[in-house]
Amino acid sequence: MENRRKRAGAWLRELREKRGLSERELARRVGAEFYTFISQIEHGWGRIPPDRYLAWATALQIEPQEFVRGLMQLDDPMAYDVIFGDVSPAAPTLSSAQSSKIVKMRRPHVSGAKRKLKP
Repeated sequence: MENRRKRAGAWLRELREKRGLSERELARRVGAEFYTFISQIEHGWGRIPPDRYLAWATALQIEPQEFVRGLMQLDDPMAYDVIFGDVSPAAPTLSSAQSSKIVKMRRPHVSGAKRKLKP
């Protein structure tokens, strides 16, 4: 996992440097309290909180969808493949008869009368 975060961090550093932003300026733009947070992210020692993705995308002048997709592809490739890749379902498709049997097995039978619980 550490290597994935380092790759994502390197990509973020590349984006920042291409825009001519210092770590301090990026920290200010994304609302980070300390500019060292940027360094930590870029070195793979942390992650961008998902609720800050839009701020980061805006600060780095990249479309939000492209930003999240790029970040996910590097930092969480399995989720990326599931969402964006050509992944076929792992389980075979059930017939409607098989599916209804599973639902009946999972759902407890409850009669119209309420049962009293023993103390």
